[in-house]
Amino acid sequence: MSTSNQNGIEIGIYTLADIGPDPLTSKTITPKQRMNEMIQAAKLADEAGLDVFGVGEHHRLDYASSSPAIILAAIAQATNRIKLTSTTSVLSTLDPVRLFEDFATLDLLSDGRAEILAGRGAFIESFPLFGYSTNDYDELFTEHMELAIATK
Repeated sequence: MSTSNQNGIEIGIYTLADIGPDPLTSKTITPKQRMNEMIQAAKLADEAGLDVFGVGEHHRLDYASSSPAIILAAIAQATNRIKLTSTTSVLSTLDPVRLFEDFATLDLLSDGRAEILAGRGAFIESFPLFGYSTNDYDELFTEHMELAIATK
């Protein structure tokens, strides 16, 4: 049963894949445990009839999701109908052609359930990792967005 209504509203959940300490126990889980939890959460969301499951992109040690497309590919194999999306693909520092190729592959593996949510992201930690300067923040986003649109 889908939660979509006649007006096109979709209901879903997302994770940023944080691996910080649990506020109740102060224990930090491993990235592998977080991956297993994300796959299980997506399976439950799929079984419950939710419409969308998303995984955010981060390039920090306190998050386990630097490549949402790969995580979503694993989730695609464990689910049947739920749409799979990035929440958010950091377009400023990603190669837009590679992003398109990764999600096109995910779309094949998931029988057409892949979606890309691209944006600037909330953190700037990916800029130096990929050899970019934050001084080029707006210029990079504009250029990569134009390439992403042309790729589709």
